[in-house]
Amino acid sequence: MFKTIQTLQNDNATLPATLIPVTKAPRKLVPQGMSVTGLQQNELLRALPMAELERLMDDLELVALPAGKHLYDFGDKVEYSYFPTTAIVSLQYVNEDGITTEIAVVGREGVAGITMYKGERASNTAVVQAPGYGYRMRTDALRALFGEGGMLAQQLMRYTSCLFAQLAQNVVSSRHSSIEQKLCRWLLERLDRSPSNELKVTQEMIANLLGVRRESITAAAGKLATDGLIQCRRGMIVVLDRESLERYAGACYFAARGTAQMLQSSH
Repeated sequence: MFKTIQTLQNDNATLPATLIPVTKAPRKLVPQGMSVTGLQQNELLRALPMAELERLMDDLELVALPAGKHLYDFGDKVEYSYFPTTAIVSLQYVNEDGITTEIAVVGREGVAGITMYKGERASNTAVVQAPGYGYRMRTDALRALFGEGGMLAQQLMRYTSCLFAQLAQNVVSSRHSSIEQKLCRWLLERLDRSPSNELKVTQEMIANLLGVRRESITAAAGKLATDGLIQCRRGMIVVLDRESLERYAGACYFAARGTAQMLQSSH
């Protein structure tokens, strides 16, 4: 029943358009296909006992997640939950004036689109920021499995706690951290979920998601570049010195990271 990425590409004439990558992804972004090994590229799924993981396979579907794709928007009925493997998803809140603020980020450590009751509407917008792959499952199927208990239910509850901690830290950071600290935390959160130290992002995008002026991000990025922490290219930021970046970020980054490490240790 399950197909590898290559098979998906060969059979794309019969697949829904949403499952067909518009462009060929870089080799390093391609997962190992619909298999136990492929599923285990998502850390939440990897924590499950083999028998429980194999049981999920009938309900999981391998999908390409291109940059900019909206997995769901605020107020939508959430039909699918997404377990990223190589993609990075930005959870955003859009106010009445259309101003977007990032509230959390999800990568291979977790899941986007958890709903606890039928008909629940999305409280945020989920947008793919870094392209890659992931597995999706219908939310009604995930709710049914959650209701049965077991390790999956435990991991979903742990991850939800971790996500709440990230949300809380972002609120604190927005009020009490400097622009440089916010930028460092933002970059580190992506670096934690990226296969390399190269982040495809523009300074304008960072400014919009952090809710600050572009000029402020340009100045902060310039200072970090002068200090040798990052290198700014057109449409890309390369992290050169992660340790120094972590020191710059300080508690702005480490509080949320500590919660994530607690989640991993429970695996």
